Amino acid sequence: MARPIYVRFDVPADLASKSLEAIELARDTGRLKKGTNETTKAIERGVAKLVVVGEDVEPPEIVAHIPPLCEEKKTPYIYVKKQSEIGSACGMRVKSAAVAILEPGKGKDILDEIVQKAQALK
Repeated sequence: MARPIYVRFDVPADLASKSLEAIELARDTGRLKKGTNETTKAIERGVAKLVVVGEDVEPPEIVAHIPPLCEEKKTPYIYVKKQSEIGSACGMRVKSAAVAILEPGKGKDILDEIVQKAQALK
C-alpha cells in the first residue's frame, strides 16, 4: 500500500509503541485531546506537547492539515500505523485519527525521549 499524502517521514515501530505508551500515561495521569478537531484546536492554541496521527485515516484529507500546522506552530508530531491503536491508548472503544498530549503526567520522560527522536527523523 502506498504511503498517504500527509505522512512525511517513517517512524520506527519501537518509537510508535513508546508514543502509545505516552498516550496511556497521559490518559491516566495527565491530559489529552482526542480526535482531529480537538487536536487541531490544541495545536493552534500552542498547548499540545506531542501530536500522534494515524497513518490509515480515510479519507486522508481529514488529517492532511495536521503535519503542516504542527510545523508552523513548532509542535512535535509522530505517526502510528493504525488509528485503532490511538483509540485504544486513549481508552476509547472507537478509532481516533489523532490525539494531542497536553500534559504528559508520569510519562514526561518518555515524552521528552519521543520528541527528541521525532526531531531527528525529520
